[in-house]
Amino acid sequence: MHAAVIVFPGSNRERDIGRALQKGGAKVSYVWHAEHALPAGTDLAVLPGGFAYGDYLRCGAIAARAHAMDAVRAHAERGGFVLGVCNGFQVLCESGLLPGILMRNAELRFTCRFQHLRVERNDTAFTLDYARHQAIEVCVAHGEGNYVADSATIDRLEREGLIAFRYCDADGVVDSRSNPNGATNGIAGIYSDNLRVLGLMPHPENLIDPLIGGTDGLAMFTSLAREAVPA
Repeated sequence: MHAAVIVFPGSNRERDIGRALQKGGAKVSYVWHAEHALPAGTDLAVLPGGFAYGDYLRCGAIAARAHAMDAVRAHAERGGFVLGVCNGFQVLCESGLLPGILMRNAELRFTCRFQHLRVERNDTAFTLDYARHQAIEVCVAHGEGNYVADSATIDRLEREGLIAFRYCDADGVVDSRSNPNGATNGIAGIYSDNLRVLGLMPHPENLIDPLIGGTDGLAMFTSLAREAVPA
């Protein structure tokens, strides 16, 4: 699997997620935001965390209009895989590849901590190496991770099984105490209609090595390396 990681001015997690992809078994290329095309043979486009364009205007709003995002949208329209993490999730929403928007955290404070997630389904290219409803530990680091959408969109996401992850406690219980930002229904990540675009606020790439606190994030990247092939 060949992954192309898009780098914007202000990105700061591109090497972390690149290393996670390589550890999972992928080939990785880095693509500057001003490029008009993805490398030949790209299977997965990745939007990393950080503060693209300084998060001016709205988080992800300027990055969504970069030349490279035209190539990412075309890749998604062809059925290619796309992953957006933290700021990357914000960019996906601002670019129209995913519905909804990320608002300021409910407590209006930046949150940086270990965080459990419940895997809502394990039949996608991103989650095959997890168990359904497994509680995994990753990390969050964001000030605007509060996922919000209109009620019709939330109802559709729930009804069609497009919720990827929810914030939970170590036992997999989803409640307000385990929600770090006030996101609707504890939503930490969502899929596109065809399950080939995933956006999530937490950072699975933070926990891929026992030396840095855990390995629960690695299964996402091993899943992708096996399954993220052209449509």
